[in-house]
Amino acid sequence: MAMNYNAKDEVDGGPPCAPGGTAKTRRPDNTAFKQQRLPAWQPILTAGTVLPIFFIIGLIFIPIGIGIFVTSNNIREIEGNVFMYYGLSNFYQNHRRYVKSRDDSQLNGDSSALLNPSKECEPYRRNEDKPIAPCGAIANSMFNDTLELFLIGNDSYPIPIALKKKGIAWWTDKNVKFRNPPGGDNLEERFKGTTKPVNWLKPVYMLDSDPDNNGFINEDFIVWMRTAALPTFRKLYRLIERKSDLHPTLPAGRYSLNVTYNYPVHYFDGRKRMILSTISWMGGKNPFLGIAYIAVGSISFLLGVVLLVINHKYRNSSNTADITI
Repeated sequence: MAMNYNAKDEVDGGPPCAPGGTAKTRRPDNTAFKQQRLPAWQPILTAGTVLPIFFIIGLIFIPIGIGIFVTSNNIREIEGNVFMYYGLSNFYQNHRRYVKSRDDSQLNGDSSALLNPSKECEPYRRNEDKPIAPCGAIANSMFNDTLELFLIGNDSYPIPIALKKKGIAWWTDKNVKFRNPPGGDNLEERFKGTTKPVNWLKPVYMLDSDPDNNGFINEDFIVWMRTAALPTFRKLYRLIERKSDLHPTLPAGRYSLNVTYNYPVHYFDGRKRMILSTISWMGGKNPFLGIAYIAVGSISFLLGVVLLVINHKYRNSSNTADITI
């Protein structure tokens, strides 16, 4: 006996594929979830429900913003440990191609990625027919000025300030994301067959004499590789530890900053700066978060007032019209 079959049968549960078999169907199961019969809640937005939300946001955000802003402004240079930052302006680390120009497998110590970097690193993938380690535009543009701070004593003799170069990177970056290639004790041998980035003065295995702060786990390098979101930014450079509770970390006096200039900024119209700061419970000195809270809270409170006036005006007009009719 001949049977007619078409595509509609498959959707609507047509004839079985064989006598006694089950029907082929693409129809969803008859359940509340698959048939979209789940209960739903659709709030009815009225002035009585919306206006309180605006006022509550304003009343919460404005005090929080003021507290954060005041805390940020109260950060002083003489309390606790002092953090030394270098800052760059007009440097766009947030450019899409720049952010992608790295090989995380190589930075994690993968031997195959070390000798065959990702194509995302182009045009800083190979040089002189050798793979670059570390490859990519981010590593190639690493900040390499040297900053030294001195206290000018009473006899005008400069006293060097001890600058700690370890402990400035995130723990997860130092111990998880960045690894040197496996091998023996000789770090230079582990990077055999690679070459330094084009703009670097020395190869990656000569960044520091300390083996715990050399190669891909050098903390200056790790800090630089965490790209900034805005064109004007600061990155932690050194830590000045407090030695005594009875004396400030940096006592009042004359200081001298010695800069070994290696990093040009004129070709992108940038500027360099050095910042000394302590930190608080909310981090370093940064008024942006407090200002943002105050702005959002103020706008929300203002909108609440405007909508309240509009609602009051048109509600009274509607009631008056009803009475007149």
